[in-house]
Amino acid sequence: MYTNKQLARLLLPLLIEQTLSIFVGMADTVMVSSLGDAAISGVSLVDMFCNVLISLFAALATGGAVVSAQLLGAKRREEACRVSNQLMLAVLGISVAIMVPMIALRAQLFGLLFGGVEQDVWNNAMTYLWITALSYPFIAMYNAGAALYRSMNRSGMTMVVSVLVNIVNVGGNALCIFGLGMGVEGVAIPTLLSRAVGAACMLVLLRNTSLQIHLVHGAWKPDFSVMKQILHIGIPSGVENSLFQLGRVLVVQVIALFGTVQTAANAVANTLDTVGCLPGQTINLAIITVVGHCIGAADFKQARYYTKKLLIWAYAATAAVNIPLLLCLKQILPVFNASPEALELAYKLVMIHDGMAMLMWPMAFTLPNALRAASDVKYTMIVALASMALFRIVFSYILGVGLGWGAVGVWVAMVIDWVCRIVFYVGRYLSGKWETKAQIAA
Repeated sequence: MYTNKQLARLLLPLLIEQTLSIFVGMADTVMVSSLGDAAISGVSLVDMFCNVLISLFAALATGGAVVSAQLLGAKRREEACRVSNQLMLAVLGISVAIMVPMIALRAQLFGLLFGGVEQDVWNNAMTYLWITALSYPFIAMYNAGAALYRSMNRSGMTMVVSVLVNIVNVGGNALCIFGLGMGVEGVAIPTLLSRAVGAACMLVLLRNTSLQIHLVHGAWKPDFSVMKQILHIGIPSGVENSLFQLGRVLVVQVIALFGTVQTAANAVANTLDTVGCLPGQTINLAIITVVGHCIGAADFKQARYYTKKLLIWAYAATAAVNIPLLLCLKQILPVFNASPEALELAYKLVMIHDGMAMLMWPMAFTLPNALRAASDVKYTMIVALASMALFRIVFSYILGVGLGWGAVGVWVAMVIDWVCRIVFYVGRYLSGKWETKAQIAA
C-alpha cells in the first residue's frame, strides 16, 4: 500500500514540522528564561497544566483522522468529507466550553494544583494563563485541520502552515520581550496570535473542493451519527491523553515542592527531552494514517507489516537523534539562562530521559498509536491511565519525596511507567486481539 518513497514523503514534512515546533519551543524557553527563574517556572507550570486540555483537542482530532483515514482506505470519499465539518463543529464546541470556565476560574484551578508556589511564580502564571486560554478554540481547529490533511497523506501542507505559525510565534516573542520590554505577556500574546493564524489557514485551505477531504459548503448542521464515530475514537483517546497530562501536572506539583531551582531545571529538561522524542512523535502521527488506511481496506497483513516497519524506523531515528544530543549536552545547556544549579540538575534529568528513550520510547508510545488506528482505543486508555497512576505518580512520591531523590526520583518513576506500558502494549499486539476490535467507519 505504501512504498518507502511514499512513506518518506509522508514522514519528511512531519519531521520538519515537529523539528521546527520543538526548536521554536526551545527558543521560547530561552527568551522566557531571560526574565528569570520565576518567569520560566510560571510559564512552565501553566504549559504543563494547559497541555491537559490541548492533548484533549489533539485526541479529538485523532478521532477524526482515524475515521477519515479508514473511510479513504475503504474508498468512501464523500463520507470522509462529511467527517471534516463535523470534526470542526465538535472541537469548536468542546474548546469553547472549556475556555470559558478556565478563564473565569483560573486562580482556583491553578491554586488547587500549585498553591504552594512562590508569589512571583504565581503572578507570572496568572498573566500567562488567561491570555493563552483564549487560544483554545484556535489550537483545537488547527489540530483538527492538520489531522485531516495527514489522513490524506498531505503532510506537506501542514508543514507549511506550521512554518508560518512558528514564525509568528517566535518573531512575536522576540519583538515583545526584547523590543518592547514586556514580561510573560510578551510570550502569551504571540502564542494567541500564532494559533489564530494557524486555525484561519486550515479553515481556508480545507475549503478546496479538489482535496480528497474538504469542508462541505453549507453542511454545518450537527450530524450526531458522524460525531459518534469521531467521538468513539476521540473520547477514549482524549480521556487517556488528558489524564496522562494531568498526571504529569501532579508529578510537576511534586517537583514544585522542591523549590524554584528544581522547577526551572525540570522546565529546561522538558524542552530538551522533546528533541529526544522527536522521531517517535513524527512516526506517531504517520502511523495513524498508514495503519488507518490499511484497516479501512480490511488488509490486516499490511497493517501488521507497516506497524513493524515504522517501529524499526522509530528506533533507528531515536538513536540517531539522542546519541549526539547526549554527547553535546554540556555544550547545549548554557544556552538556557537558568541558574548553574538548575542547569546541573537539568543535565541529570536529560541523561535519564533520552538515554532510556533509545531503548523504550517507541514501544511505549508509537506502538499504541497503531492499536488506536485500528479502533482499539479502550485498551490503550486503560493501560495508559493505570500505568500513570500506579507507577509514575505513586513512585514519584516514593522516590522523590519519600527517599529524598527530588526531581531525579520523579524522572526515574517515569521510566518505570514506560516499562509497564511496553509489557502490556507488546502483549496486546502479539495476541492479535487488537484486530478483532478494528471497526471500519460505518
